[in-house]
Amino acid sequence: MEADPAVFSAGALPEDPRLLAPVTNAYLGTQVYRDVLHVSGVYSGAGGNPHRADLPSPLNVRLGAPARRGAPPQETFTLDTRTGTFLHSLRGADFWASHRIYAHRTLPHLLVSSVSVGRAGPGPVTVTLQAEFQPRSPDLALRLGPLGRSVSGGGGGGGGGGSRGGIRAGAGSRGGIRAGFPPPLSEGGPGPLPPGFPARVFPPGGPELLGSARGGAPPRGLGFQGAKFAWESASSGREVCPEEVYGAQEIHINGAVGLAFQLYYQTTQDQRLFQEEGGWELVSAMAEFWCSRVTWCAEEQNYHLRGVMPPDEYHTGVNNSVYTNVVARTSLQFAADLARDLGRPVPELWATIAEKIKVPFDPERNYHPEFDGYEPGETVKQADVVLLGYPVPYELSPDVRRKNLEIYEAATSPEGPAMSWSMFAVGWLELKEPRKAQVQLGKCFHHISEPFKVWTENADGSGAVNFLTGMGGFLQAVLFGYTGFRITREGLAFDPTCSAEISSLRVPGISYLGNKLSFSFSADTVTIAVTATAKEGSPPLEVELRPSAKRLPLPVGHKVSFPITAGRIQRRPL
Repeated sequence: MEADPAVFSAGALPEDPRLLAPVTNAYLGTQVYRDVLHVSGVYSGAGGNPHRADLPSPLNVRLGAPARRGAPPQETFTLDTRTGTFLHSLRGADFWASHRIYAHRTLPHLLVSSVSVGRAGPGPVTVTLQAEFQPRSPDLALRLGPLGRSVSGGGGGGGGGGSRGGIRAGAGSRGGIRAGFPPPLSEGGPGPLPPGFPARVFPPGGPELLGSARGGAPPRGLGFQGAKFAWESASSGREVCPEEVYGAQEIHINGAVGLAFQLYYQTTQDQRLFQEEGGWELVSAMAEFWCSRVTWCAEEQNYHLRGVMPPDEYHTGVNNSVYTNVVARTSLQFAADLARDLGRPVPELWATIAEKIKVPFDPERNYHPEFDGYEPGETVKQADVVLLGYPVPYELSPDVRRKNLEIYEAATSPEGPAMSWSMFAVGWLELKEPRKAQVQLGKCFHHISEPFKVWTENADGSGAVNFLTGMGGFLQAVLFGYTGFRITREGLAFDPTCSAEISSLRVPGISYLGNKLSFSFSADTVTIAVTATAKEGSPPLEVELRPSAKRLPLPVGHKVSFPITAGRIQRRPL
């Protein structure tokens, strides 16, 4: 039987504890057999050196085999990414035992550690549990609460504080132990999870995020209006990045938040979020920030953004980062479009700045300099200019897109973070160069460590571990690279590309305008089906092919197939 690609198993744990398997939900996260866990909203270091707070982890428990003669039991460690569970299994000639660890998905404040034991021969079987729990934290003031413990099955025991306990299974029985620990009482400030742990659910609530952006955000300290999001945010909205330069200069974070709202709106047409739940206030406040942050340059007759750090963090204090200026332009254009859709007045300044903000371009070399004064060949840390086109919607001619890719592919540091290579891959797939895309995707695999496929920020294993940014970039290379998906105001565009490595692809779970779609393609055919409507009143859809402009209806429960080509899924006129 073919192995499940979502399940990773090994007979031994990695030597480097940083590469142990993570278990997490949107609130709690830890790595198995580590003595700390992290909680979204718990942060330390308000007086200096801010960092996520380390909490003692009650899940740092190891299952041990019974003491007996004969061959040692078979031992397996398994991470199931489909269910989000980690399983340690022991199997001997006359017994089996398993220890499962996971962060509960529907009860986000709950981490679960469960043990099961069974036997296949006479006599009892006793397995050991080694616990290293110590209720102490260098970051928080904790006090002990009542410890709840219950035992089911055929006996039990266990403990914390470095103790050993045991579980015993009698004839025909299954044993289990569950331990509950109350949430600690914290005197620290709130804050985020590390890069490996997702901390927010999209789409975010408008009032919550607006309060965060206005309440503790840098604009007041920096002298600007509107709302600016922190580079690393506590749940209060306060900037908690250890180094001030990132929070002060990487203002393109505002463009990323604005783009997230834009893509959500274009995918759902959900006006309630913006009319009733604070989304409009947030989008308009970000537009106000850009208006207060730009400077008019009389000499060039355009608007500048000065003293910024682009996504390329090797350069600080530069003027007119092309990426930053383009996301500012995109934010202002979206704010204006949204205002019109909601029947609100559009400030004239938004359109003026969007039209006249400087977008650096070198006509002689036919490429976009990363910022004013950048020269081709200067080393950059990570994907920057190549983000124009995807994920940032910015129209580029194929020649300029190619030149940007060529120049920055040669200049990007090989020691850079994992997400860069996938963005180059998307660009090459856009230009129908699958071989060049595959070279870039191949670099991603240097960031994956065995046996649990843990991503590291850097190819040498350094930097953040369980690096979701790298994982997400690789996923986007597949979902938006090979399919050519682009979310636009007019519809969901597609332009599929096959390669020697990917001769066909199926994406079964697309949500668009309240409809559920399945999209698949091979070397010669594209097939699209609307499988269901997620809500009452979802508009009917159609496919418009390019360049023929032929339109094919997409009724619910039916599929359409056509020779492979580009096109767009869009609302069907009534």
